[in-house]
Amino acid sequence: MSTTVQQPDGAAPPAPAPTHTPAAKPARRPRAKGRATEALMGKVAVNGALVLVTLYMMLPLAWLLIAATKDMGGLFGGDGFAFEGFHFTENVKAVSTEGDGIYWHWYLNSLLYAGVGAGLGSFISVLAGYAFDKFDFPGKEKLFGGVLLGVLVPTTAVALPLYLLASKVGLVNTFWAVFIPVIVNPFGVYLARVFSAGYVPGEVLEAARMDGAGEIRTFFGVAMPMMMPGFVTIFLFQFTAIWNNFFLPLVMLSDQKLYPVSLGLYSWNTNAHAFPEFYPLVITGSLMAVVPLVVAFVSLQRHWRSGLSAGSVK
Repeated sequence: MSTTVQQPDGAAPPAPAPTHTPAAKPARRPRAKGRATEALMGKVAVNGALVLVTLYMMLPLAWLLIAATKDMGGLFGGDGFAFEGFHFTENVKAVSTEGDGIYWHWYLNSLLYAGVGAGLGSFISVLAGYAFDKFDFPGKEKLFGGVLLGVLVPTTAVALPLYLLASKVGLVNTFWAVFIPVIVNPFGVYLARVFSAGYVPGEVLEAARMDGAGEIRTFFGVAMPMMMPGFVTIFLFQFTAIWNNFFLPLVMLSDQKLYPVSLGLYSWNTNAHAFPEFYPLVITGSLMAVVPLVVAFVSLQRHWRSGLSAGSVK
C-alpha cells in the first residue's frame, strides 16, 4: 500500500535526486611540472656553458683575424677588435718577401713534417694496435704496459735524451732529427688498439682466413677499412701535435732553412722586441699557419661518422 505526500498549495515540487555524480576534476601534477622546469633549466645551463666555451675558444682567433688586417700603427694605436683600414694584402706580401721568402720554406717544412710524419706515424700506430689486439705473443701485456708508460711521459721530457741520441749518430741539425721522433706515437698505438677491439669483429677475420686470405690481405682488405675512422682520428691528433711542435725543433735545429713554421715565427717574435715592424709579420704568419689545421679537420671530419664496417663487408 503506497502513501503519497501532499504538497501544500503554491509549494514547488522537490528536485529530483541526481542520477549520477559530477566528474571529478583531474588532479594537478606538480611533480611532472617541476621535472619539466628542471629539464628546461638544465638545457639552458648546458647550452649557455657551450656558448661561453665556444666564445672563449673563438675570441683569440677572431682577434688574430682582425689584427692581421692592420698595419703597425693600427695594431698598437687602435681598438683590437675594430677594422681600421685593410692592410692584409700588404702584410701577406711582407711575410712572403721577408728573408727571401723564408716563411714559405718554413711552411713547406711543416707540411712535410706534419703531413708525411702524421700519415706514416698513424699507419704504424694502426699496425701496432691491431697486432696488440688480435694476436697473442710472449710478453704482449708487458710490452703494451711500456706503451702506456710512454703515453704518460711528456714529449718535452724526452727532448734532451733524443738530442743526445741524435748527436751520437750525427743527426743533429738535419731533417731526420725532427722527422724520426714524431712518427712514434704511443697514444696512437693505444687508441688504435681500442678501435681495433671495437671496430673489427674476430668473426669477420676468421671468415676472411677461411676464404684463403693471408694475414696481410686480411689486414688491408678487411681490418684497415673498418679501422679507417680510427686512422683518421689518430692522423688528426698527430698532425696537430706535429704542426704545433716547438721544443724538439728548438733543441735539434740551428739551420733556419730546416725550421718549421712554429719555430720560424718564434724567431721573428724575438726580433720584434728590437724591430717592431716584425709584429704584423708574426700575426699574419700565425693566421696563415692556422689554415692547414682548419682544412684538415673540415675535410676529414666525415670519416668519424662512417659505419662500423664501411667499405669492407658487402
